[in-house]
Amino acid sequence: MRLLVVCLGNICRSPVAEGVLRARIAASSIAGRVELDSAGTGDWHIGEPPDRRSIANAAGHGVDIAGLRARQIQAADYRRFDWLLCADRANLRDVRARAPKDATAQTALLLDWCGIGEDCEVPDPYTGGPAQFEHVFQLLDRAADGAIARLRQELRRG
Repeated sequence: MRLLVVCLGNICRSPVAEGVLRARIAASSIAGRVELDSAGTGDWHIGEPPDRRSIANAAGHGVDIAGLRARQIQAADYRRFDWLLCADRANLRDVRARAPKDATAQTALLLDWCGIGEDCEVPDPYTGGPAQFEHVFQLLDRAADGAIARLRQELRRG
């Protein structure tokens, strides 16, 4: 199973989601069976590390995302990944609008896919403070439980 988590700039939400999911999957029975990456719809931060506040918040929870680097979603991602999981509706709309004709990946809101709630979004903490970054981490940590449950089920079927 191959998952790509997508947000706007790939410096706050999607790298935290990647880091949390990577850590939780590595500690689970599905370790080694899931490929995971993150990307942004925008190109402003290509090659940059995650936002320092995201790095610090994740590190405070034992998740190291400092080595990740921002990238923009590419046409090949639509064929390489099984799922493109978007942080919010605007990201989902952009991802769907950019899909090449030969796209095979399915698209969904990340929190919906993880079973957190229908039409739920991960809020962008970029203009906020520590409380917003902590809220995003807690939301994504909770989503990781649902993601692992779903992945176990899909891998069993697969």
